[in-house]
Amino acid sequence: MKLHITPSRLRGEIAVPGSKSHTIRGITAALASTGTCRLHAPLDSADTRSTLEAARLLGARIVKEKDCWEITGTGGEFSAPGQTIDMGNSGTGLRMLTAMAATGKIPVSFDGDNSLRTRLMAGLLDTLAALGAQIESSNGRCPLTVRGPLSGGAAKTDGTTSQFLTALLFALPTADGNFRIELPFLNEQPYIHITLNWLQRLGIHVTHSADLLHWEIPGNQTIFPFERVIPADFSTAAFPLVAGAIAGDGITIRNLDFSDVQGDKAVFAHLESMGASLVRGEELYVAPSRLLEGREIDLNATPDALPAMAVAAAFAQGETRLVNVPQARVKETDRIAVMTAELAKMGVPVRELPDGMIIQGCRPRGARLDGHGDHRIVMALAVAALGADGKSSIDGAEAAEVTYPEFFRDFRKLGAGFEMREE
Repeated sequence: MKLHITPSRLRGEIAVPGSKSHTIRGITAALASTGTCRLHAPLDSADTRSTLEAARLLGARIVKEKDCWEITGTGGEFSAPGQTIDMGNSGTGLRMLTAMAATGKIPVSFDGDNSLRTRLMAGLLDTLAALGAQIESSNGRCPLTVRGPLSGGAAKTDGTTSQFLTALLFALPTADGNFRIELPFLNEQPYIHITLNWLQRLGIHVTHSADLLHWEIPGNQTIFPFERVIPADFSTAAFPLVAGAIAGDGITIRNLDFSDVQGDKAVFAHLESMGASLVRGEELYVAPSRLLEGREIDLNATPDALPAMAVAAAFAQGETRLVNVPQARVKETDRIAVMTAELAKMGVPVRELPDGMIIQGCRPRGARLDGHGDHRIVMALAVAALGADGKSSIDGAEAAEVTYPEFFRDFRKLGAGFEMREE
């Protein structure tokens, strides 16, 4: 599908959908629980549906109602799926369910789309193997097969992505034995605080060093039935936020809970540091756009914000440096390389760093763009096109479905000149 964009001014209200990070953690915990769990206001998207179907294949009973998913867990006694589990494009779901499957006694095979087959898995697979799992993978990526059980012990894991550690923190407490996990470094630390928030709510006990690099994880713990309302997604909120800052005549963003532990709420402070005018109350109001100023911004804790922040930088006065975010290269795409290439098509002076981007603000022009099958790239480029001089188009725009199925509809309600065509 190709999205055609006419530059537009936006005004009105938008409600942010539920958090993908929270929803997939909820599905994983419910799968291993001893009874019926309820997730209220979950994100219903391609990634979460892939993870939910995987949980069903592993033995969970699923009832989907309006704004509520009821999931009856297996107590760790997983069913043989009878097929390779297709995780679609969900790297979070793949990593979490691979670790959880390694606590069982049956072989479980996972695969996904072409993008998922490029995602790093070796760091997690090596850790699981060191703890007793049998692993089959030709290249440390999908397709792969994992078979437990795990037997306790000590192991190291890679901190390039926080998802490896999150997967272990959900799985190991339910396995036999006690575990010690060490990391040489850890990117994306706020995502571990989301995980710790879940473990605390679930009554799961782990201990860790202040720098989150050393962990003691007692096994043989139980996940009891739970109920939780899924918070809105701050990673997704970055797109209406940036749109309001560069092409808005006053936008209200609803559903945000700034007391939640999601690290991507830092994007609001990043935009304010560049000059955006935000009014916080029961809802967040992005005042009519005004000139932004370039800054140096460390995105290590919030790598998913790189595409949106790159767009904000393209419209800012002066130079912006987005730094310390090498893990942005190992997401659904190499987001540093992709955003550099696509913004350059719009006439933006931009160059890559090994761990980020340097962007000279200008007035971007309309262009023929490519979403590269990456939901955050598609949404970022769509926002950029709203403020550009001249019309734009984006190939592969349907990728936005991964985290924000109603992105185009919601933005049209704000006045966005979006038209989707099959071409």
